[in-house]
Amino acid sequence: MPTELSPVLSFPHEAVAQITLSNPPVNALTRPATRRLRAILRDLAHDSAIRAVVLTGERVFSAGSDIAEMPEMQHNGDVLARKSTRENGTLELLADLPLATVAAIDGFALGGGLEMALCCDLVVADAGARLGLPEIDLGVIPSSGGSMRALRRVGQARAAELVLLGEPISAETALDWGLINRVAPRGASLSVALDLAQVLARKSRSAVHANKRALALTFGESPYEPARRALPVFEEAFESPDGREGVRAFLAKESPRFR
Repeated sequence: MPTELSPVLSFPHEAVAQITLSNPPVNALTRPATRRLRAILRDLAHDSAIRAVVLTGERVFSAGSDIAEMPEMQHNGDVLARKSTRENGTLELLADLPLATVAAIDGFALGGGLEMALCCDLVVADAGARLGLPEIDLGVIPSSGGSMRALRRVGQARAAELVLLGEPISAETALDWGLINRVAPRGASLSVALDLAQVLARKSRSAVHANKRALALTFGESPYEPARRALPVFEEAFESPDGREGVRAFLAKESPRFR
């Protein structure tokens, strides 16, 4: 499908919407894709006919931010600030959606892709999927609250493994850690996610929203405050010599030479 159409919105079942990331080869969260996703989420939030949403990707889930856009941001603080605000705002919209949300992960969900999946209420991963927060290998940190969301799901020790080692983990490990909810047979993550969405679509929309709010408030503060507080840390790391070297090496397909 053309990049301009990504993400694609469809309605596979009554009261169920499906958002498909379709920006090959890795469904990167480019600026146009992020803008369209934000517009779709806003529309769905006000669509009384929809009660559940499945977020998936074509062939793979997502590798997160478009690394090719990063050199410009490292040389222009205004561009970086707009990008950070845009992406964080979009993920907050997803997490705050007054509908039940299910992520269906095929292939891999890395960096911003995993951050996006963790904004969903339930996460289903294909048995062959890999999940990770490898930003440290670019000399930076997760930019949209991924560290906080991982910490809330898996605890300090395992969150530290995700963000400090940066190594992707298997779907089975993610399930064992509590990072995801279900492991689907190979090729069946979308089917399993849609089955869950149909169950959720039969629930009270207002009760779903109330339960989501109650879960979020259990931690004692807005779930976005830690992510917002971490944003200056991301920007500092991103604009540092090691951040520049990490992006340069990635685009050049070389090993970074950090200081």
